Amino acid sequence: GRAMELVSSPLTTHVLDTASGLPAQGLCLRLSRLEDHGQQWMELRKSYTDSDGRCPGLLPAGPMKAGTYKLSFDTEGYWKKRGQESFYPSLFTITNETHRFHVPLLLSPWSYTTYRGS
Repeated sequence: GRAMELVSSPLTTHVLDTASGLPAQGLCLRLSRLEDHGQQWMELRKSYTDSDGRCPGLLPAGPMKAGTYKLSFDTEGYWKKRGQESFYPSLFTITNETHRFHVPLLLSPWSYTTYRGS
């Protein structure tokens, strides 16, 4: 079952909704690879997270093609379905041009955290 899929696929993801403390079920995501010598993104797959917040089988089993990839998460659609506004629809949204925005980024070689600061 799932364990075999996670082992087989060279790329997996798991999304948790920290506001509810539950897996983020039904979140749309897109996998793309940079093509044409860094000029254009080619979408490889569109998928949705399952009831455990996972999206197994993003790529078929076997080695990935070398290159630059991105996973785009449609957080705006996810939060809208739940009746919740959000700052990060996939990047971030400014709805009131009179406000000031500070967006700190905590970066390490293996992770990042960002938030709307003051």
